[in-house]
Amino acid sequence: MSTRHFLTLMDLSADELHQLIERAMELKHMQRQGQIHEPLKNRVLAMVFEKSSTRTRVSFETGMAQLGGHAMFLSPRDTQFGRGEPIEDSARVLSRMVDAIMIRTFEHEKIERFAEYSSAPVINALTDQYHPCQLLADMQTWFEQRGDIRGATVTFIGDGNNMCHSYINAARQFDFRLHIATPPSYRPDAGIVAAAGDRVTLFEQPLEAARGSDLVVTDVWASMGQEEEQSERQKEFAAFQVNRELMDQANGDALFMHCLPAHRGEEVTAEIIDDPQSVVWDEAENRLHAQKALLEFLMV
Repeated sequence: MSTRHFLTLMDLSADELHQLIERAMELKHMQRQGQIHEPLKNRVLAMVFEKSSTRTRVSFETGMAQLGGHAMFLSPRDTQFGRGEPIEDSARVLSRMVDAIMIRTFEHEKIERFAEYSSAPVINALTDQYHPCQLLADMQTWFEQRGDIRGATVTFIGDGNNMCHSYINAARQFDFRLHIATPPSYRPDAGIVAAAGDRVTLFEQPLEAARGSDLVVTDVWASMGQEEEQSERQKEFAAFQVNRELMDQANGDALFMHCLPAHRGEEVTAEIIDDPQSVVWDEAENRLHAQKALLEFLMV
């Protein structure tokens, strides 16, 4: 059987993704009940970070510990990853020593090449193009709050970035409608949009995009590696803030999500992120449970 990787949501079938969400909720219940569940005893996850992280590192490291295994943190400063070793060589060597490899990096092509030469499962913990692990947590949070998301209307406000691309894939896999509101020069990748067909609609007016939505999602205006663009992006995205006016366009029971960290007062107001409609803290916690389900799926 060939090695399974998780580089985008499209690497699993829709049925597998639904099963993963159900399992994540089960594991969350078991953990809260104090049940010991250690299917990954003596297994090792290598965590390769070329981008900094809080939630990703803590959730994967905690998850492996709770599943009975061990997580190993690797940064470019301490390994050959930052010294020019060919990706295929690193993949061949590392995958012979550990049981799975989680990578958080910049170019998506880099993780694709790594996975091509890895004999162990490779997990995308964020690239510039996709952030699929966050979508597992987001979908788990929705399913806990509202049940199946099929047929719902989701609105993504802001940059057509890795989170936006992963929401497009989620619309395909979980069968919901996705409205995307971005400034014209920050639209998501046209090929990724086209692959989703009529599930995705692009907007330039955020209030129009939010109308009738069941879930409103946003992300920071300038992601890691784009700090020098911050001032220009603040001007471009000024009208794309999630605030009370925008949330009032959505359905009365609409939820709000943000992958965090949030810049309060920029892409979202403090009023909204702290509002009862906001489920960002459940969403953040669910990174742990959803990734435990993923690790179990790939490694058991």
